[in-house]
Amino acid sequence: MKTYLRTLTYIKPYWKHLTTSIFCTILFALLNGASVYLTIPLLDTLFQEGNAVKTESPASLTDKTKEALPGWVDNVEKVVSDSFNNFIFSGTKTDALLKICVLVLFAFLAKNLFGYLQAYFLAVVEQGMIKDIRNQAYVHLHKLPMSFFKNEKTGNLISRIINDVNVIQNSVSAVFLNLIREPLTILVFLGIALSISWHLTLFSLVVLPFSIGIISWIGLILRKHSGMLQEKMSDITNVLHETISGVKIVKAFGMEEYENKKFKKETQGFFKLILRIVRIRNSASPITEFLSVIVGIFLIYYGGRLVLEDGTLKASEFLTFLFAIFQLMPPIKELSSVNNRMQESSAAADRVFEILDTKPTIKNVENPKTLKHFDNKVDFINVSFHYDDSDELVLQNLNFTVNKGEIVAIVGSSGSGKTTLVDLLPRFFDPTSGQILIDGIDTKEVYIEDLRKLMGIVTQETVLFNDSIRNNIAYGLDGFSLDKIIEAAKAANAHNFIMDFPKGYDTIVGERGAKISGGQRQRLSIARALLVNPPIMIFDEATSALDSESEILVQEAIDRLMYDRTTFVIAHRLSTIRNASRIIVLDKGKIVQQGKHEELLTDEQGIYKRLYELQFRD
Repeated sequence: MKTYLRTLTYIKPYWKHLTTSIFCTILFALLNGASVYLTIPLLDTLFQEGNAVKTESPASLTDKTKEALPGWVDNVEKVVSDSFNNFIFSGTKTDALLKICVLVLFAFLAKNLFGYLQAYFLAVVEQGMIKDIRNQAYVHLHKLPMSFFKNEKTGNLISRIINDVNVIQNSVSAVFLNLIREPLTILVFLGIALSISWHLTLFSLVVLPFSIGIISWIGLILRKHSGMLQEKMSDITNVLHETISGVKIVKAFGMEEYENKKFKKETQGFFKLILRIVRIRNSASPITEFLSVIVGIFLIYYGGRLVLEDGTLKASEFLTFLFAIFQLMPPIKELSSVNNRMQESSAAADRVFEILDTKPTIKNVENPKTLKHFDNKVDFINVSFHYDDSDELVLQNLNFTVNKGEIVAIVGSSGSGKTTLVDLLPRFFDPTSGQILIDGIDTKEVYIEDLRKLMGIVTQETVLFNDSIRNNIAYGLDGFSLDKIIEAAKAANAHNFIMDFPKGYDTIVGERGAKISGGQRQRLSIARALLVNPPIMIFDEATSALDSESEILVQEAIDRLMYDRTTFVIAHRLSTIRNASRIIVLDKGKIVQQGKHEELLTDEQGIYKRLYELQFRD
C-alpha cells in the first residue's frame, strides 16, 4: 500500500482533470440510475388499463422519509412531482408515450456524454502521470555514476522505464474509476428484480449487427493508430538505449540536459498520440450503447402500442432485460479485476522507484567552485581506488604531477588500472582515498559540468548516435557554423571521406555509427573533440582496433589534437610513446616506473622494457 500511495502522489499536477473526471463519473452513475427510476415507474403508470392516472414521480419520497425530513423538503418534492406529472400526462396516452421515449433518449445521451468525458479526463491524468514518472526516471539515470551502469543490464533499465511505467497507469483507473462508478452503478440496479423472456431476448439482438459494425470500424482506426503508437514507443526506446549505451560520452561532454530535452520531446509526442487513441477507443462503448438505446426506444414504443392496444406485452419486461444486460454486468466484471490491477501496478512501481531511490554518488558538493580554465597542472596525491563491489584496490597510492602542455603516456599490462586512472579525471568515479587537484582545486569541489567541459575524451569504443555526421560532430551544440564543423573535420582527416557520401555532412551514420567504418567513426569522434577545443585530452587506446591505413590517418588527427594540449594517453603505438613528455608504467595499480622512452629502455629489469619487447616494437 505504501508503494501504491507513493504512485498516487504523481497525480497532483493533474488534480483539475481528476476532479472533472470524478464529477463526470458521479453524474454518469446518477444518470444511469435515473434512466431506470424515470422510465420503469412511468411506463408502469402509463400502461395501466383504463384512463391515464397520475402517480408519484420517481423522485417521490416515502411517508417514513417525509416524517424524518423538514417540511420544506416535502413541499419542494410535491411541487417537483406535480410539475413532472402535469408535463408527462397532459394529452393522450400516445403523447405521453412519445414524451417518455424522448426523455429516456436524452437521459442516455447525457449519461454517455459524461461517461466519455470522465474517461477522457482520467486518461489525461493517467498518461500525464506516467509521462512524468518516465521523465523523472530518465533524468535521474543521468545523475547516476558509471558504477551503476556497470552493474545494470541496459535491457532491464529500458524495460523498467518503458513497460513497467505503462503498467502503473492501471492504478489510477482502478481507484478513481472502478471504485467510484461501478459500486454506484451496482447499488442502483442490485435491488431490481429481473425477468427475461426468450422471444424478447432474440428480438433485442437486432442491435447486434449495428454494434459489430461500429466496433469493427473503430477497430480499424485503432489498429492504424496503434501502429503509430508502437513506432513512437520504438523512438523512445531507441533514444533511451543510445544514451544509456553512450552514457560515457554524454557525461564527458556534459550533455545530460541536451539528452533530457530530446527524450522529453519524444515522450510528449507519445503523450499526444495516446490521448488521440484514447479518444477513439472510448467512443466505442457510448456509441454502441446509444445505438442499443435507439433500438430499445423503438422497442419501447412498439411494446407500448401493443400494451395500449391489446395488452400482449409489458414494457417493464423489456426495460428490466435491457438494464440488466447492459448496466449490471459490466460494473461487476470491472470490480472483480480491481485488486489484481492494483497489485500489478504496485509491483511495477517498485521496480521503477528502485531506480529513483538510487542515490547518485558522483554529485556536486553543497557549494561547488567554478573552474572555467586550466592554467597550471594536474596533481594526483596518494590516489587509491576500488570498485563498490570489491575490496581489492585497482589503484594504489598514485602520486604524480602533469604540467600544462605535457603529453603523458600510460602503459601497463591488461588489468593494471590504466583506464580506471583516466576515468578518475572527469569524475566518472571518485578516488576511494587521496585527491586529484586541477590548478590546486580538488575535483570533488568543482562543478561537475565545469570539470568535464575542460576535457575531451576519445576511446577505443567510439560512440556515435543515429543522426547526421554534422550533428555527431557538433553533438548537442547549436552555436557552431558548418564552416567550423568542416574545419574540425579537416583537422581530424575526416572531411574527404565525408564528402564522398552523397549527402555529405547530412549523411546518417546509423545506430552507433554502424554505417561507416571503424576508422571513420574514430576520426568523427576526434573531430567532435576538436570542435569543443578542450585544454585537456584523454585518449584510451584510440587506435588499437584499426587497420594500418586507418591508423595512420587517425594518428595524424590525434597528433593535431594533442598539439598545445595537456594529454593523457593510454598508449598503444610506439610513435605515441616516443612523442610523450613522460611515460607512467602501471603494474597491479601501482606506478612502478616513470620517465621518457629512452630512459626507461635502459632499465633491463624494468616492466617497460618487457612491454616494449612484447607490444611496442615496430
